[in-house]
Amino acid sequence: MGMFKGLKDMKDMLHAAPGLIEGANQLSANAQVMAQQAEAQQGQYANGFGVPGAVATMPTAPLPAELGDAIAGVDLQTFAQVSAGIAAYDYDQSKAVVLAGERGIDPASWQLAVDGWNARITAHPAVARQFNAYYTGRA
Repeated sequence: MGMFKGLKDMKDMLHAAPGLIEGANQLSANAQVMAQQAEAQQGQYANGFGVPGAVATMPTAPLPAELGDAIAGVDLQTFAQVSAGIAAYDYDQSKAVVLAGERGIDPASWQLAVDGWNARITAHPAVARQFNAYYTGRA
């Protein structure tokens, strides 16, 4: 009896499959539409001017001297450029020392700069915005 029940269940599942597949396809289509709408809405308001598709950018004002001063001889722009450069090495952090060395920065100074800039970026949103501008090449 169990074998016939299993065959009947398989037959029922095969009959239901087209409806299940259609339902899944509809859910997927709905999710794509919602994602596009959310993306469009973010673009409309990201720049504060309601321009669809505009890229959100925050203007970067000059940093106060105490926040913008180089750490161990490494300024924020150099720190951001070296940090961005490790993308070519699949974000292998050990390559940052090599990239910094190519710019004349010794490993000890690089480590001091990493620690110092990470602390400033974490503590001060203005430093984080400036770092982001340098990192993405928008500065």
